[in-house]
Amino acid sequence: MNPVERKDKARLKSTHAASASSSMSDLSKESIPGNSITRHLIEQLRRHPKRVVFTEGEDIRVILAAARLVEAEAVAPILLGNRERIREIAASHGVSLKFIHIIDPPLASDFELFCKRVENMARYRTLQSVNPAEIVARPHYFGALMVQYGQADAIVGGNQALPAAYFRALLHTIKPLPTVPKIFGVTLLTGSHLKHVGGSEILFLADCGLNPNPDVAELAAIAIETGKLAHHFLGRKAFVAMLSHSTKGSASTPDAQRMVAAASLAQDIALREFLDISIEGELQADVALDPSAAEIKLPAAEARPTADVLVFPNLDAAHISLKLLQHVAGAEVYGQLILGLSRPAAQVSRTASTEVIFGTAAAIAVEAIKFHQLYPDGEI
Repeated sequence: MNPVERKDKARLKSTHAASASSSMSDLSKESIPGNSITRHLIEQLRRHPKRVVFTEGEDIRVILAAARLVEAEAVAPILLGNRERIREIAASHGVSLKFIHIIDPPLASDFELFCKRVENMARYRTLQSVNPAEIVARPHYFGALMVQYGQADAIVGGNQALPAAYFRALLHTIKPLPTVPKIFGVTLLTGSHLKHVGGSEILFLADCGLNPNPDVAELAAIAIETGKLAHHFLGRKAFVAMLSHSTKGSASTPDAQRMVAAASLAQDIALREFLDISIEGELQADVALDPSAAEIKLPAAEARPTADVLVFPNLDAAHISLKLLQHVAGAEVYGQLILGLSRPAAQVSRTASTEVIFGTAAAIAVEAIKFHQLYPDGEI
C-alpha cells in the first residue's frame, strides 16, 4: 500500500471514529441529506467508502462538495491544487478541510515516479519536445495517473476547464476497455415532481456528451455498458430503451433502422453474456416511459416496465433533451459518468452546482465499488 493510500485509509477511519454515530451500519437513511438518489448512493458508500480525486480543487463548489462528502462519511476527498490557495478559499467561506487531503502536483511525493511512468508510455516516446514534468504537473493528468495506478478510486474534473482538456488527459493516461469501441458519457436524471422517471425514480441517459453520431456497434456498446451501470446502481434488472422517432417500424428511415440494428446486436450480447438487462428498440420516448402511450401505440404488446436507460440515436438529440429536462422541467442531473475506461471517471460542467458535483462524485464512487468487486487486484 502506497503512502497516499495509507494516509487516506487512516483519515477515513478517523472520520468514522470521530462521528457521533458508533458505526456506519447504525446510520439511518433519514440521517443522509439530499434527494432519494443521493441518499441511495451515500448509503452504499457508507458501507464501502472510496477515495475520489478532484482535479480542480481551487473551487469553492468542489471544496463544499468535498466537505459534504466527508460529513456523510462516504468519500475520502483528494483535492488537487495550491495548498495555501485552497485553504484560503475554505477559510473565507467557513468550510472545514478536516479529513480532506490536498495535493499540489509538482510538490507531491509521487511526482518523480509519475514522470518516469509518463516517460515510459509508448504514446510519448516519439514526442521529443514533450517534457514529462510539464505533463504530470497538470492536475488533470496527475489525477488520472493517481486513478490509473491505484492511488485514488475515482476521478472528477471539468468544473473549471474545457471538456476537451479533461478528456484528453483521461484518454492519454487511463487504459480503455477493450470491449467498448469508444468512451461515452452517461448522465443520471431524477426529480420527484417529474412523471415516468424510471422504475426507481432515476433515468440513465446516454450518450449526452461525447459521440456525435455513434454507429450500430457503438450504440450497442452504449446500451450494454449503461445497462450494466443501471443494474449495479439499482440492484435489479435494468430496462433499456433504444430511442428513435419511430416505434417498431412506424417509420423506416435509415436512422430508425440503425437503432433497430443496434438493439438487435445489444440483445445478442446481453443474451450471450447472461446479463440481467432487457433491451428494446426502436421506441419513441413516450412509449419507453409512459405505459398508457405504449398501450395505445403497441396495443398487442405485453405490459412493459418503464425504461431505466434511454439510449439516444445521436449527440444532438441526447444533449438537447438533457438541457430541456434540466432547465425547463427542473430535473436534477448528475454526471456525466465516463464509461469505456478501465477506471471510474466523471466529468462535470463549468456551470455545475455544488449539489451536482456532490452527486456526481457519489455516483462515480459507487461505480468504483463495482470496479473493486470485479478487479480486486486493480488490473483489467
